[in-house]
Formats: sequence, C-alpha cells, structure tokens
Amino acid sequence: ILIAAYAVGANQAWVYIRGEYDEPYRMLTEAIEEARAKGYAGPKPMGKDYPLDIRLYRGHGAYICGEETALLESLEGKRAQPRSRPPFPAVKGAWGRPTLLNNVETLATVPWIINNGGAAYAKLGTDKSPGTRLMSVSGNVNKPGVYEVELGQTFRHVIMELAGGVPEGRDLKVFWPGGSSAPVLPASMLDTKTDMESLAAARSMGGSGGVIVMDDTHCVVKAAHRLLQFYAHESCGKCTPCRIGGDWAVRTYERILAGEGSQVELDTLIRVSDGLQNGRCLCGLGDSAGWVIDSTIRHFREEYEDHALRHECNVGKVPANA
Repeated sequence: ILIAAYAVGANQAWVYIRGEYDEPYRMLTEAIEEARAKGYAGPKPMGKDYPLDIRLYRGHGAYICGEETALLESLEGKRAQPRSRPPFPAVKGAWGRPTLLNNVETLATVPWIINNGGAAYAKLGTDKSPGTRLMSVSGNVNKPGVYEVELGQTFRHVIMELAGGVPEGRDLKVFWPGGSSAPVLPASMLDTKTDMESLAAARSMGGSGGVIVMDDTHCVVKAAHRLLQFYAHESCGKCTPCRIGGDWAVRTYERILAGEGSQVELDTLIRVSDGLQNGRCLCGLGDSAGWVIDSTIRHFREEYEDHALRHECNVGKVPANA
C-alpha cells in the first residue's frame, strides 16, 4: 500500500475490510499502528517530505461492496449501491477526488516485483496472463485450502493434486473456477487452464480465485437454487433486472424443486438469465446471477429436465421435492 500510494502520488490510503473479518481487522489495526510508530506512515514517512495517512474502514458485510463504486458509497457512509459511470473513480471517486482501487492480492505482489523485477514476474504464468494467483479451494475435496498457483496450470492440477481430489468413492461433477460469480464448468473440462484467456474460451472466468468443487452426490439444480437465493438477497435493489429478476428466478426454482415444474419453468429461467446479463445492470451482480442459471442449464440440461419435466432428481433417483 505504501509503495502504491507513493507511486501514484496519493496522500490518503484506505483499507476496506468486511465487518465479519474480526481477526484480519485486529491484525491490520496492529500493522497500521506499527507502521506509524516506525515512521513508515504519517507526516514524513521514512524521512520524506511526503505525508501519507493510512486508515482502516470496516464494512457491514454487503456482498455488493465487492463492486468498486458501491464500496466507495459505503466508505462515504452512504447506502452501498453502484454508481453510474462515467465519471470513473480514477477521475471522481471517494468524496469527489481521484481514487485508485485495487484488490489486496494485486497489492500483495508489489513488494516481490520491486525486489525481483518485472521481468522475473513476467516469466511466471503465460504471456498474456503472467504471474500467480491465490486460489481458495473449497467444497468436496480432501485438502481444502489456499494455494498459490502459477497461471497456466490446469484445474486438474489444482483440484486433483494440490487439493487432493474428491473423497474416495465419489466422482467430480462440477466446479466453479472463480467463486460463485463465475460460470460453472463440468468435470469433463477439468483440463481447462487457469489463465484468463483459457477460462474465457471455456465461457467462464477467474473471478475471485475461489474454486468451489462439487462431487456426484450433489444436485446441480438445488445448488443453483441456493446461489440464486444468495444473489437475490444481496441485490442492492437499484437496478430493476437484478431486483426483480433474481426474485423471479428463485420462485421459479422453488416450483421446479417442489415437483411443479414444466417446460414453461425452464423457458422462464432462460429468459430471466438473459435479462440479467450483458450489461443490463450497473454492476456485475446481475450478470453473476444470470451466469449461474445459464451455465448450469448449458452443462446440466438433462438434470434440469429430470426435475422440471420428469419430477425426479437424478442424484440417487429420488422425487424432485425430496
């Protein structure tokens, strides 16, 4: 943060952290106090006539604050909702001043690059996606955890080798390569590479780097329903497609899972998905909700038809409303 602020000529730096993160909040508070005490921040950091103040702001857990302009609204003490752009934050951001926003993972690479050089960093990964990513692997794996992965490695390496694969006696069914906001990929695409270009070609994205793994004991339709509940709940309500579409999708899933589905419900989900995507909302939350529907139907249409048309769940062949 200190290096980045100095590089762009900023005198004020904020660290925005989710309200639930008690331990990281405590650690960051101590780190900032230590930096001030040792003269790395303050009126004359490291003896330079260049004042730099670092402050820590604790949010209140809204998922929408992952979007940069909603974060700025929250930072200013307002309701967290995305802003219309332009103007972009680099021109008019926090309190109307030019603001540069970065994810913590980006800033964490800066000291290594300063010490080892940009050329050394560029040797890692691929030509178009250099470097590494921290991937948090969760779900049905033997060794869930955070792994630093050189971009260009395959998800087979990440899931089956680093994370130890799925539990014995089970088969990998589906995975989210970049958190719940990334379109899903089926087990048949496990050799997709982790770089941005390969994921785009697979019609997905790297997103947050959160790799969620689901084995064959789980139902994709029920998982999609749960994710849509989350996105409908976390919608800030500013954009009509997201505010209305998410709730409409949840109710449609509920009819399907209650054994009351038909082709009408499947067609409705596809229309709602289309209405949420392609820039129809101010931020990416609407797209993310739409991608859940679109990608799970695209890769697991038979499972959807089992529920909606045959009123059964192919996971254990139980009634759809069980």
